[in-house]
Amino acid sequence: MVRCFIVIVSDCEVKDPRIRRTRQALQGALRGLMKSKGFDEVSVQDIADAAVVNRATFYDHYTDKFALLEAMVAGGFHQLLRERSVSYDGTCASAARPIILAACDYMALNHSDCQSQPHRSAFEPLIDAAVAGAIRRVLLSGMPKAERAGGPSGEMIATAASGAIFGAVKEWLRIPVRPSAEEAAGIILPLVLPVLLAAKPGHAAEATAGHSHG
Repeated sequence: MVRCFIVIVSDCEVKDPRIRRTRQALQGALRGLMKSKGFDEVSVQDIADAAVVNRATFYDHYTDKFALLEAMVAGGFHQLLRERSVSYDGTCASAARPIILAACDYMALNHSDCQSQPHRSAFEPLIDAAVAGAIRRVLLSGMPKAERAGGPSGEMIATAASGAIFGAVKEWLRIPVRPSAEEAAGIILPLVLPVLLAAKPGHAAEATAGHSHG
């Protein structure tokens, strides 16, 4: 499982063009295969054949097809952020707004794709987990590194905030006649701000002091 996490992150950061090309080929192969069959029906050999590589090469990059699916989904989200020049600056919690907007756009696109996929219920939870994990990593990368004595860790804050963002966007997708992604981002941001503000140095102490005075 540890290797799986490392693989997903390195897909976003790897510099070697050969590794990039191989991973792009594997992800493209899986994406293409899932248009004609269910994820459960796709084997590692199918993916390797479609990408024109051998099984050993596949396992050089991914532990299994689940790790490949996570990397494919997370990589797509990070690519969208790069195209929009979006990153998270933890010193300004409202900087999460463009990330929320990107999550709305990306999840809406995946939602549409899932509707057209056979047996979508089998792999939709895996896609959901990959998107939530990608949001968490983006938020965590911008969190202040200062110690929060007695307060929540950056990992805990990023996990809570990403879960809130993902859950809110997922609920937005269920609305039959939903507001625009821009409007949704404006609605979701105030819900997430209290969690993200906990990452600011001194915030936990201030909150504790305020609570004791109340």
